[in-house]
Amino acid sequence: MDEHAALVAIADRLAAAGDDAAVLPTAGFDDQLVISTDMLHASADFPTGTTPYTRGWRAVGASLSDIAAMGARPIAAVAVIAETALQQHTIDATIDGAAAVCEAVGASYVGGDLDVSPEQAIVSTAVGTADVPVGRDGATTGESVYVTGAIGRTRAAMAAFDAGETAAANELMRFTPRCALGMALAASATAMIDSSDGLIRSLYQLGRASGVGFAIEGATVPVVSVEADRWELFTYGEDFELVLTAPTDAVAALDAATRDALTEIGRVQPEEGVVLDGTPVEDEGYSHG
Repeated sequence: MDEHAALVAIADRLAAAGDDAAVLPTAGFDDQLVISTDMLHASADFPTGTTPYTRGWRAVGASLSDIAAMGARPIAAVAVIAETALQQHTIDATIDGAAAVCEAVGASYVGGDLDVSPEQAIVSTAVGTADVPVGRDGATTGESVYVTGAIGRTRAAMAAFDAGETAAANELMRFTPRCALGMALAASATAMIDSSDGLIRSLYQLGRASGVGFAIEGATVPVVSVEADRWELFTYGEDFELVLTAPTDAVAALDAATRDALTEIGRVQPEEGVVLDGTPVEDEGYSHG
């Protein structure tokens, strides 16, 4: 069983699973609690040359990205930091990175736990609040499909690591979660997801949840400058951009800064699956196993 199949099975068992984050009603408050957790570890997520600061930033950023995809306001994050040996300077740098990414989106890093493990790993949890969280199941035929930013940032980071450009690679690894955009889009987006599993797989996940499919124009998808073909960039994953559906008139009514951060890349269609430049494509993307 691969990671994708395992997550589908879990969603079938747990009613609160299936979106980027779980939503919990809070008694006595209008807003609902939104919570997500992620695990990153050295062999899959931290190439040689990744600094402790970047590890802390990226791990906590991954959970904050899930909060962004729900259109929620990020509140706080915690993390379990596992090292092969506990060293003060490494712990300090990791916490500095975790705190910095929280500060970048208006949240707080409030602690966690430490462990010693045969492999470096970080398990992060982020919480936020939303009046009406945006799930994956609201896309409707005829709506437009949008993406924030550009696809391929992590692929560019890997190329920089391979070239020995570790400073540039670490900078590329330290993405800023799209929390501000997620909140700005919350009232307009009908379905939303982050692109951590890759653009194509993210579209499949939205389509399955909403019972629709997508027709995508590949040339319209903005990509980072890196030596890789577009299909690799569309399926590589770990970009942490937002992929969403919305009526075109709702997007047109947004403020200019929000509109400028979006690129329309296709349309929602009634037939399930993803059609890229007129050709159906398979569900392909990032997976841990």
